[in-house]
Amino acid sequence: MDRLSDAQWSNYLKDGYLRLGIIDQETLEALQTRIDDIMLGTADVNYDRMLMQIDSEDGEHPGPQTKGHKGSTLNYRKIQDLEWDPVFLKYMQRPLWKDVCERAYGKENSIACNRAMFMNKPSHRGTYLAWHQDRWPRLDRDPEVTIYTSLDPATIDNGCVRIVLGSHRTLLNPESQAGYLGPELEKNLKNESMEYLELEAGEVVLLHNWLVHSSGINQSSQSRRAFSVCYQDATTVDETGEIYPIIFGKNALTTSNLNTS
Repeated sequence: MDRLSDAQWSNYLKDGYLRLGIIDQETLEALQTRIDDIMLGTADVNYDRMLMQIDSEDGEHPGPQTKGHKGSTLNYRKIQDLEWDPVFLKYMQRPLWKDVCERAYGKENSIACNRAMFMNKPSHRGTYLAWHQDRWPRLDRDPEVTIYTSLDPATIDNGCVRIVLGSHRTLLNPESQAGYLGPELEKNLKNESMEYLELEAGEVVLLHNWLVHSSGINQSSQSRRAFSVCYQDATTVDETGEIYPIIFGKNALTTSNLNTS
């Protein structure tokens, strides 16, 4: 499938999320192998360009988020800047993701990568993530589109994402620059349409960045790896002056120019 139907897009606008199907086994295995190689330090990549963070052992205190490899281990919580890796960049430029971005931002606009991020809850580990909406206070507008690919089965036991259907329409706590709801707003969630986002390995979900979500710790022997890409209109302005790489449109990254960009 290279394009969404109008009915699928309408369902996404209503709920704030849409299941997009399951990628082929060859692609899934390529992504799984590549991220393990990156974690173990055996991949031919520029680690100085990648933000990396080791997960917590107590569910609350992960390691620092800084550039560079932190040691050969599969217990990384987060790895960002994966648009600079050829395997992940190729996946990020699939035609279906382009169609999604065109529907969200317009066909005439180039599309940039805000972040291409690996997320992990290792076996019997994982950091609790409180209820929040994704926010970017230093940008002149929040990105809207995230493509989330589950690299392992995601279950309640291993800390799958929880979402509140339809919660993307309004910022619930605009005073919070990080988008966290806080205790009072969290109390109201019991009356809302909450869903556990249990996924098969290789299953892909389209998420609106304002969709209220959280996740728990991993209480199982199955890791919960995922690859999340946030796409934004390339004309988005960052007050710090940061420039975001183009994924679709003029001057888009290619696997051949990664080392020169």
